[in-house]
Amino acid sequence: MSKAREKFATQVDSEILASIRALAKDEGRQLQALIDEALADLIEKRKTGRPRAHVMGAYLASHDKYGELYKKLAK
Repeated sequence: MSKAREKFATQVDSEILASIRALAKDEGRQLQALIDEALADLIEKRKTGRPRAHVMGAYLASHDKYGELYKKLAK
């Protein structure tokens, strides 16, 4: 069962919009899906003061794999 959808209008920085459109194209996803994901991430982050669990899991896995590279890049 789909959740109800509601249209709204807003303005976005043109560079941000171009980047999100490119990201959607690269990932083969609809722009709306990325906007939904970004808004859900923002709401969760503001509610808990931290990123969603699956986001932190991905970060930690990346850090385990590339931690030494990150240290070198930080220098």
